[in-house]
Amino acid sequence: MVFQQEPICALATPSGVGAIGVIRVSGEGTFAVVNKLFRGKDLTKVDSHTVHFGTIRSGNDIIDEVLIAVFKTPTSFTKEDTVEISCHGSDYIIRQILKLLVQNGARLARPGEFTQRAFLNGQFDLVQAEAVADLIAADSAASHRTALNQLRGGFSKKLAFLREDLIHFASMVELELDFGEEDVEFANRDDLRALINNLQTTIAPLIDSFDFGNALKEGIPVAIIGAPNVGKSTLLNALLNEEKAIVTSIAGTTRDVIEDLLYLDGIKFRIIDTAGIRETVDVVESIGIERSKKAMNQADVVVLLFDSPETYADVEQLAEGLEEGKKVLWVRNKADLTSPNGGAGGEVEIPISAKTGTGIEDLKKALVAVAVAAKAADDTVVTNLRHYEHLVKTQQALSDVLNGLAIGITGDFLAQDIRLALHHLGEITGQIATDDLLANIFSKFCIGK
Repeated sequence: MVFQQEPICALATPSGVGAIGVIRVSGEGTFAVVNKLFRGKDLTKVDSHTVHFGTIRSGNDIIDEVLIAVFKTPTSFTKEDTVEISCHGSDYIIRQILKLLVQNGARLARPGEFTQRAFLNGQFDLVQAEAVADLIAADSAASHRTALNQLRGGFSKKLAFLREDLIHFASMVELELDFGEEDVEFANRDDLRALINNLQTTIAPLIDSFDFGNALKEGIPVAIIGAPNVGKSTLLNALLNEEKAIVTSIAGTTRDVIEDLLYLDGIKFRIIDTAGIRETVDVVESIGIERSKKAMNQADVVVLLFDSPETYADVEQLAEGLEEGKKVLWVRNKADLTSPNGGAGGEVEIPISAKTGTGIEDLKKALVAVAVAAKAADDTVVTNLRHYEHLVKTQQALSDVLNGLAIGITGDFLAQDIRLALHHLGEITGQIATDDLLANIFSKFCIGK
């Protein structure tokens, strides 16, 4: 059943002067409100998903000529009666139309309120609702693809299968509690153990995908690390194809972290140029070097740049201090002037010349290969910290179930752990949601969405 609330209105396009602006109105009585200021067809009598030309008027004064798209319940985005008013993009015109709508019975929408109403009316679950915001914010092909997969229910379907099987066993275990004195067992413990193991196998890669998914969303951080004057700033400029960083022959020119975005094969990278790491008494340069080390430790990918046996030894020493599993690319600059050294541990080095551009395309391909290698086995990638936290808690609750089965705890404690796992899965999709949770999620949306 669709519950229509009071009509709300908001600008759905970005603010600022443009060719057109789109104002969205949704809720019970929407057509009556808009009819009071629209001169054209009676919107209560037209078909859904039709567009109508007319004028918006304040009394006898024409505010603008507009096109109005009509969407009737339950086939609109919110499942409520909805209209979208396309007017000219003047700030004045938009303000006047919103003012007239409010004067005639609508109120200004809160951030994300249209999407929140769509969620509350069952248009989609909470994961899909959050994917709407991710889709709007997507600025690379990879983040767009991930958001679209979640919007279309890819992640939600996985969670639905998990909950369905778990709910069955939870009901069987709780049924046993009703026959506690008769010592009956409706939930076969071996089958339950097999189910929990299967669920953990499914959840584990989702949890593991978060690091990649979050980097995909924010941009994969790549730190260029090396001694002074090995060509780090020149490499940054070559990758970005612009003079982003100052390049001189003076050692220690770069004294702070410089960062910019690079898009390769639809994947966003955050390329970070750092101060050359060396011993120095210069206070400012020392601060820059400390920031370089911090960037190196926080980056997902570290490009270790060298141009001689001496600078190779420098980065080899740095590599020893990197955490295990850190993705490292060994890059030999000035390849036309230097001989191969071979990456540490047998890693293949990439020969380049940052100055002439030789080998830069090979380095870009290597960056893409590293990103693709980190991708999950399928398109279901967790990009939301809230989802990740609840998956971790679900995994812990399932581990508690297995531990309980191993020591033979009673059904009531077993049921409690299963219910906890179900609770955390339900929190992700919104099947279990509080008003505070919803308010927090939708407050991050733009006003007209």
